[in-house]
Amino acid sequence: MLEDTKNGTPLIECRGLAVGYDGKPAASGLSFDVEPGDYLCIVGENGSGKSTLMRTLLGLIPPVSGEIKRAPGAGIGYLPQQTEAQRDFPASVWEIVLSGCLNNGKRFRPFYTRVQKQIARDTMAQMGITGLKKRCYRELSGGQQQRVLLARALCAAEKALLLDEPVSGLDPKVTEDMYKLINHLNRDDGLTIIMISHDISAVERAGKVLHVGKTSFFGTREEYLRSPAARGFMKEAEAE
Repeated sequence: MLEDTKNGTPLIECRGLAVGYDGKPAASGLSFDVEPGDYLCIVGENGSGKSTLMRTLLGLIPPVSGEIKRAPGAGIGYLPQQTEAQRDFPASVWEIVLSGCLNNGKRFRPFYTRVQKQIARDTMAQMGITGLKKRCYRELSGGQQQRVLLARALCAAEKALLLDEPVSGLDPKVTEDMYKLINHLNRDDGLTIIMISHDISAVERAGKVLHVGKTSFFGTREEYLRSPAARGFMKEAEAE
């Protein structure tokens, strides 16, 4: 088990956590902390409850049992897995990115403020998509769409960003570009990253790893890569 190595209050603390639906656990026995500035990769077998865990961390569904503590004003942005229907969404890039400002935990307003619009412009510039502002989202490539969705999530991400399979369906070059972008957000911008992935190369980029499944593990990347949980995960990945 990983010991705390940073000072201050964790953004998220989980103790004896079980997650699932209708009182039926999909994953259980999870205890871990997410510290400010962490890069945590969540891995595990297919159907092990990784996405359910992320929704629980976000407060979208209640835990089956156990405890979750979130730091006040954590400011968490969320990039969920994209469905085929969502890829064909008929809205402009500007409309999609700006809508992320509705998820920043501030009081609801019927119109976007100048501050919110500036945040949207800044995140679009950060993601290199300013030139796509007036383009229809469904006309973009997969990599461009993912940058748009990442910009949208960043509008709400004051301290942390949760990513669910952010490179799924992307070609190798676009995948590498996306990983570099996420790494920049963590190292240079100080954003806490929590990322679900089925890709072992994603583990090698993280600082900490949470393995969810028949065997649970939480520790540093180096500890994980030496663990039985990692050997089982890599064997499953090779078989796919």
